[in-house]
Amino acid sequence: MAVFGSLATVRAQLAGSPAFTAALDYVARCLDASSAEHRRVLGVPVDTSERVELGDGVFALEQAYRAKPRADGRWESHRAYVDVQVIVAGEEVMELADVGGLRVAEDFTPARDVLFYHASDAGSSLRSTAGTVAVFFPVDGHKPSLALDPAAPALVRKTVVKVPVTLAAAPA
Repeated sequence: MAVFGSLATVRAQLAGSPAFTAALDYVARCLDASSAEHRRVLGVPVDTSERVELGDGVFALEQAYRAKPRADGRWESHRAYVDVQVIVAGEEVMELADVGGLRVAEDFTPARDVLFYHASDAGSSLRSTAGTVAVFFPVDGHKPSLALDPAAPALVRKTVVKVPVTLAAAPA
């Protein structure tokens, strides 16, 4: 079950899980304009991703890219990690669907921990702006990085904190 909203809302939904506490503490630093983490995310070169180890198998992928047209997006999910996706700057649309309603096109597990799915209109759209946090569990197919306006795709700076499923207690 995906969780979406402000950092405070997501913290309340995931309270009680030490793995998410550590991940969301990192997210808070990324969203704090005076922090080294925030400055680091803003400094990631466009079209690259940088990995930051957070300990206990939790890590972050700090990214910078131009949001893409919906037709260029791909449905994906992960089995070994829960995604905590955070927009630090810019805006995008993320689509969400239960993986039970999607058909697997490519399975890159366990080596890359990603499954890609065939195109589908089964999902719901989430508008994500700076400060938005979206948590995707293994049952949550998601299509991130989509442009609100394909004619003028925004530059997005994001961190994706990967929390091992083995450490993550599902929200109550």
